[in-house]
Parts: sequence; C-alpha cells; structure tokens
Amino acid sequence: MNKISGAIASATLAAAIGLVPALAGAQTQGQAQAQTKAQGAQKTQVASAPKPWANIGRPATPNEVKAWDIDVRADFKGLPPGSGSVDQGMEVWEAKCASCHGTFGESNEVFTPIVGGTTKEDIKTGRVANLTRRDFPQRTTLMKLSQVSTLWDYINRAMPWNAPKSLSTDEVYSVVAYILNLGEIVPGDFVLSDKNIADVQKLLPNRNGKAFFEPLWQVASKPDVQGDACMKDCATQMDIRSILPEFARDAHGNLAAQNRVVGPVRGADTTKPPVKSLSEASAVVQAARATVVGAGASAPAVAVAPKLATDEPAAKGEGGKAPAQLAVEGNCMACHGVDNKLVGPSFRQVAEKYHGTPGAAALLAGRVKNGGQGVWGQIPMPANATIPEEDIRRIVGWILDGAP
Repeated sequence: MNKISGAIASATLAAAIGLVPALAGAQTQGQAQAQTKAQGAQKTQVASAPKPWANIGRPATPNEVKAWDIDVRADFKGLPPGSGSVDQGMEVWEAKCASCHGTFGESNEVFTPIVGGTTKEDIKTGRVANLTRRDFPQRTTLMKLSQVSTLWDYINRAMPWNAPKSLSTDEVYSVVAYILNLGEIVPGDFVLSDKNIADVQKLLPNRNGKAFFEPLWQVASKPDVQGDACMKDCATQMDIRSILPEFARDAHGNLAAQNRVVGPVRGADTTKPPVKSLSEASAVVQAARATVVGAGASAPAVAVAPKLATDEPAAKGEGGKAPAQLAVEGNCMACHGVDNKLVGPSFRQVAEKYHGTPGAAALLAGRVKNGGQGVWGQIPMPANATIPEEDIRRIVGWILDGAP
C-alpha cells in the first residue's frame, strides 16, 4: 500500500469510528473560506449603504457652534475678556437679582442662600469648616463653590431666571465680583476681570474641597457614547426606567406635596399607583392640566401651563397672540396658576382682590415690570423688564377680567 492509499484508508477508518474525516475537513475548510468571503462582501455592502439618518439635519455652521459653545471651564478656557466692579455688580444685583436672592445674598424662603457660612480661616485653608458640621443650618452657594468659573458660567447662561443670557459680559463679571465681596473674599473696590480671575480662584473658601474622579476623564480621546448603536432598531415604545420601587414609593409621604412649587415639574404623587408607561404618564399630565384650570380645584399633583384659549379668535386680541399665551411666554405661569395659588396668588385671586379698584391696571403693570413684595406674603415677585410694556398691559387686562 502506497502513502496515498494509506491516507485514504486512514480517513475512511476515522469516519467509520466518528472522528472528523480528513477529506471532509478539507471540504469544510473550503466552505468556511467561501462563507467568510461572502460575509466580508456583505459587510462591505452594508458599510457602503446609506445610513438611515443620512438625510436628517445638516452640519452646524461655525457661527451656530460658536453661539452654543459658551461654557467656561475650570482652567478658564472659554472665558471672554471683560471686567466688572463690585459697585457695578451691586447695581445689577439690586435691579435683577435681589428680588429672589435678597439684598445681601441671604435669599428668601424659596431659594437657597448664596452667601454665608464661610470664614477668613476658610479662605486661608481652602476648606470650609462648616461643611463638616451636621448642626450647621444651611449649605450656601459660597460654602460649596470650588471653582469661580462655575459661578461665572452659571450666571452667564442661566441668570436672571426669567431672562437667561440677557446679562452682558461685563455685567456677569460685576455680579460675580459683588457676590465675592458679600462673602468677604474680595474688597469693596475690587474689579474682577479675565486677567485676575485666576488669582481670585486661589481665595475661594472651598477651593480644596472638591474631589477628582479620574475614570470620567479616561475616554482615550473618544466619545463615551456611540451614535450608531443609538440609531439602530430604535424602540417605538419606551418604558419609564427611573421609578420609585414599590416598597419605597410612599415611605416619606407624598412627594408631590413636598417639592417646592417653582417651575413646571413636580414630584410624583406617591399616594397613587405608579405610572407604567409614557402614555399613562401623559394621561396624568392631562389630568393635572384639567385640575389646574378647573373651577374650584385643589392643589394640583403636577403643575403645568393651563389650557390656552388660542383657538378662540376673541382671545387673541389685537396683538395676534392670546394674553394667556403671552403669560406663558413671559414665565408668569411658573409662579401663578389661573385658579390655583402656586408661589404667588392665582390670577383669579388677583382679579377678585382688585375688582373695581381705580387704577388697578396701571398698578399691576408696574408690579409686573418692576417686581414687588409684601402684598401676597414675603416671597418677592421678580422684575420682568424684558416683557414689552404692550404685552404687560394685555396680560394685566386679561388677569383683571378673571383670566377667562
């Protein structure tokens, strides 16, 4: 028997006892190569196929990116040039900030105090001693602030809350300088600027109180999310993932009754079963809306903008937009309900109080524009200098008519 005949005989014997035959293995290898080649061609075809989102949107222009890229980082990258004094900051503060945050940053019963709780010793050590005290009554902004750039950036993008991004660069510098002066971090004649803000950072009372969590920075120059995965086989029905466990749902009382009433979002009504889906959540919002606008309704579980009568031509008035819509766009609804007291009185309470009062329209228009305090309690009403006077006149007229 020659070598070839011996190999065939061995393969036949191996097949007979269940082992992988040599000849069959050679054939399987060829099939695998062909399959790999086909898969490669398929991948190439898939890769060259247009993405399902290829025709969605367009690249942002450099100016659009520049308009959104306003963040100021811890190393002050992104900080625009400018300056502002403590005295200038006091003027801006009195006009646009004090109504909510108090003349000296002590704030009121709604907002957290900005100033207080820091000492000269804290400025030396860079650690706020009162943060370690369990009996200290309040954590203020300056107690927690570890980067002055954070304060600058937040004021620049979010304040005043009813007209964010309305402050000029120099006004932002001046307000930051005023707050730092209230905390006795800089003197009364100080002028804060992009040239000296790094030196001010070295004086922050809690500059050494921050913790660095390195894994968040280890992204190897790659994004920490992949867009392709997000754009494939997108779910059409979503489940609410952030929910309270059933056993803990009402462990500390009704959350809806404990959240502060600023803004349109409220905590869940934990006296009721949890919602199971977004559609059910939407139904809850709709029910809350009906509660807000309903006559004689009690405090809503979820405060939302009231139903607007924009479909009714008479409600639009001569200006095109309905007064109720102007009230929503002017952020009035964040603090006032049509028929329910939120932070401030309901519009219908205001209408009842001033019914038949001579000069009520002018009086209320002045309070909407300039702010006020004391008529309905100690919570101040902020000034609304950015709402046009004609819009204020129409909003006030609508309120005095009973906010129909």
